[in-house]
Amino acid sequence: MAERSVPIHRQSAADALLRLEGLCFGAAGRALSAPVDLVLSAGELLVLLGPNGAGKTTLFRTMLGLLPAVDGVVLWQGRPVRDLPPNQLARLVSYVPQSPGAAFDFTVHDYVMMGRLGPRGALQAPSVQDDQKVHEALERLGLNAFRMRPLSHLSGGEQQLAAIARALAQGSAAIFLDEPAASLDLANQSRVLALLNELVRDGLAIVYSTHDPNHALVAASSVLLLAPGQHPLLGAASDVLTSATLSQTFDVQVEQGHTVSGRRLFGVAAAPGRRDEEPRSS
Repeated sequence: MAERSVPIHRQSAADALLRLEGLCFGAAGRALSAPVDLVLSAGELLVLLGPNGAGKTTLFRTMLGLLPAVDGVVLWQGRPVRDLPPNQLARLVSYVPQSPGAAFDFTVHDYVMMGRLGPRGALQAPSVQDDQKVHEALERLGLNAFRMRPLSHLSGGEQQLAAIARALAQGSAAIFLDEPAASLDLANQSRVLALLNELVRDGLAIVYSTHDPNHALVAASSVLLLAPGQHPLLGAASDVLTSATLSQTFDVQVEQGHTVSGRRLFGVAAAPGRRDEEPRSS
């Protein structure tokens, strides 16, 4: 694998919720990256950033115990993920997949209530606390008006918000989200990223994946930059996200700019010979 100019940053393991030690992840025994060491604690937000095919979803599934590690270990509160019963793991982490959906056409309320099944068990009737958690999650995502609407009657973006509400209702210590803003318009992207910031301030640990470096600039405590055939980079967004590292990761010339308020932005450089100009009037 190609070397990279930014060293992997290793955090302190004190009070770790999640710890990866020498983790190699992949499929059929073939690792997609060099070993990864990282620590995630309460109140931290980690962004997995990289192009399609970089292994972001595979890493998610490995950290959740859905795929075996090629090498190394995944530890939740010091215990190997493979040793955790499902109900205990559900108290530690909830997961929002890239394309959420349900096998049956639940109402939004019932779909979000499914988030309560993991920690308490499917055979127990919903409690007053369960109803309160669902109500709070729907309220926070702005979905209370849709609570009795069938999930299939929602737009793709609204279904994504419902999936986030279900994860929030689960009440776990961490939430993993696989490209949570991919199907959302700009307003809802901003809304979801702001919500993730709020959840981190509330003390949750958040991990989400994206291929947009500008999303990673919004709130990340740290960034894990992944690219096929390259060593992963882990560190603060200000250290890891540069035009050089992003150009290498995405195999395209990336430029850095700034908004009027001074916030950094990244974008793909214009193709050679192309000019940005006002369209001609007809």
